[in-house]
Formats: sequence, C-alpha cells, structure tokens
Amino acid sequence: MEHFSNLLQPTWEELVKGSFPFRGKWGSDFFRNGHPIVAELGCGKGEYTVTLAGLHPGRNYIGLDIKGARMYTGAREALQRPLPNVAFIRTKIENTPLLFGPGEISALWLTFPDPQLKKVRKRLTSTFFIGKYLSFLKPGGTIHLKTDSIFMYQYTSALVRLNGFEILADTADLYATEPEDEVLSIRTFYEKQWLDRGIPVKYLAFRPGGERELLEPGEDFEKEAYRSFGRSART
Repeated sequence: MEHFSNLLQPTWEELVKGSFPFRGKWGSDFFRNGHPIVAELGCGKGEYTVTLAGLHPGRNYIGLDIKGARMYTGAREALQRPLPNVAFIRTKIENTPLLFGPGEISALWLTFPDPQLKKVRKRLTSTFFIGKYLSFLKPGGTIHLKTDSIFMYQYTSALVRLNGFEILADTADLYATEPEDEVLSIRTFYEKQWLDRGIPVKYLAFRPGGERELLEPGEDFEKEAYRSFGRSART
C-alpha cells in the first residue's frame, strides 16, 4: 500500500508536529477541487467510501481505518476504476483533528462501529468523539450512523436528544421498507450478514452543534447477547 497514490499512512511525528501536509488543504492540494468532503470513520474494506464516490463524483470521499489489510481492498478498487475523488488514511480515529482543519468536512459516516459496551469514551458517538468531530465538521454538517447494535442505536439516540441535536432521520429497522435513497440502500459485506441472520439495521442521522458542554446520557441501554460470542454467533 506504500505505493498507492490514494492511501496515506501518516506517522505519529507528522501528526504531533503538525507537519501532515493536507490538514486544511484536502480540497486544494489533494483532490484539487472545491467539492464537499465526506469522511467514513472506521471504513473497513472501504465499500461505503468507494460506492458513495462512484454515485457522487461531485463530492470527495475519505475512508479512515487503522487496519490496512481491510482498507487495501477499497483503495485498490478506487485506483482500478479509477475514482479520483477517493482517498484513504490509515490511522486511529482519535487522530482526526490532526488530519482535518476547521470546517473542512461536510459529513461523517459511522458504519457499523464497535458499540464498546463497557467503554463509553471509545464509542464513536460519545461526547469525547463528537467533541473531536466538531473541531473539523462544517457548521450544519451531518453525522450518519448505521449499526446492527440496538445498544449503540439507543445510546446514540439518547445522547442526540439530551444535547438537543437536530435529528434528520431515525429508524430502528432501515430495511423494513426498501429505502428510497440510493445511499441508504448500500449494503456492505458485514451488513448483509446481519440481515441474513435477522438482525435489523438501525440508522440515525443528526446535526451536532451548540456551544455548551456536551452531556452523556445516564440510562442503561439494552445489550446484545451475541456480542459476547463474536460475529460467528449472530443469530
């Protein structure tokens, strides 16, 4: 992947010293256009990033994940098609404020993140992470969550309502009826596994905002028993 022109693997030194070359300059220096930039955090194989980029050539897409072996698939496909509006970054999601400048990202996709049942701070929709997202998300920018986890869905819904965020879409069973939006109809490899095993996909889209301190919900949310046994046990 070191030879992939669309895949970046920034060093910790670059990030800490602020020498990462594209922070605040993704449009002008990497994509070389003024199109909106959308990021998928925890992109896995990059299926969403690549498909969205093909559907919307007037937008730029960046997939981010720490596991290069997964991301290789999407990065290679984007080069082969080719899709000049796609980039991938191999790093931790915690590093996003060091990768993107203020107001640089128009929308975020969180596709099937680990719900982190015991570690609030590690949940990608926690106040810890949303605080990071607000440092680079455009005012009025949207966060999209797709998840198989009822826990993640209920937790995020409670957090969104507690903090008064604007809700754009909210469903506990996205495919109960076929989505009219072609973006929502995209089904990844793992998503199809959930659906084949009778696990409905939840979807929540919202706009975070406000100047006050973000609050964590205190409720106890439903936990999935299957997560104790790994993906192979989902029934």
